[in-house]
Formats: sequence, structure tokens, C-alpha cells
Amino acid sequence: MNEETPEATVRVFIALAPPDDAKDQLERELLPAYEAYPRMRWNRIEDWHITLAFLGELPVTAVPPLRRPLAELAAARGPLRLALRGGGHFDERVLWSGIDGDLEGLHRLAGDVRAVVRECGIPYEGRPLRPHLTLARARRDDPSSVVETAAALAGFQGRAWHTDRLHLVGSNFGRGPGPIRYRDIEAWPLGCGY
Repeated sequence: MNEETPEATVRVFIALAPPDDAKDQLERELLPAYEAYPRMRWNRIEDWHITLAFLGELPVTAVPPLRRPLAELAAARGPLRLALRGGGHFDERVLWSGIDGDLEGLHRLAGDVRAVVRECGIPYEGRPLRPHLTLARARRDDPSSVVETAAALAGFQGRAWHTDRLHLVGSNFGRGPGPIRYRDIEAWPLGCGY
């Protein structure tokens, strides 16, 4: 009897990451919420990112063909000037900070990233880009914590910064009841533009 072993997979997305000092500024703004709502499932600060394309669960063999075209795309694109701004929520369950700055450039970059994904033979039917940084998720018995924290973030305006790298990220560890853990599969510096 010949049993097939299941193919190894990894959950993959392509993203930008704010610099540490911009994340530290938002973290300071969130300190009262951390204290008021310790039961929220807070994302680790080192994992904060702006998703350009979520590819979902892929065979590990689908990842290497993405590397070269994403590296070429990154080299051809200049940095974007962005900032973290305000807060909001999806369905009273997911807390996020908004993104400000060169949103047109961000949408163009996401479109180009998604085109590379499709050209590499990976089906992509993602949702339209809604630039944000996911901060936390509410527990089912506590939806008010997200709404109240989003309202407290409404006036937040982070410092502007320039994106410096395009990240290919995997989240194949930490699945289960604990927090999701991300790791860079690879990251490429953004170039000088076209």
C-alpha cells in the first residue's frame, strides 16, 4: 500500500513594515488600551505589517518562483512615504490603525505585486486593498473593547516614514490557540524608482 504524505504548506503574504520608531509611537498611544483590555488578542508589535497581497496556504514549492520577480519589482520601485493614522475596526472584532501618505503609490505597488503573483501561476482572487495595520482581535464575549479602542485612536497621527523593503512573509508557525507568528521568507530593498 502506497500512502502519500501531504505536501508541506506555508501561509504566505507580501507586505510592507513600518520602521520600529513608527511602531513604538503607536505602541505608546495604545498603552492605556493594553491596560484596559488585557484579554484582547493583541498582535505582537514586531509582526505589525501592511498586507499588499494575502496568498493564503501554499505548497512550499510555490514560494521559490516568487522570489526573483518580487526582487525585480522591489528594485524597480522607489520608497513610499507613509504614516500610521487613526484607528478603526472591522465588524467590531478586528482593531486596526489606518495608513496615510502616498496611498496612490501604495495601491499601484499592491496592484503590481498581485500581478507578479498571478504571473507566477498562483491564483489570486484577493479583496481590494484597504490599507491598514491590524493591531488586535476581540474575544467573542467582549466586542466593546475594539470599538472603544478604535475611538480612542481616532486622533492619532504618527510620524511620516519611507518604506524601505518589500517582504515575503510566512506564518506557518504558531497556529492554534496562541498568537500567530510571522517570519520573513525574504525581503528586498526598494530601489530608486522607474
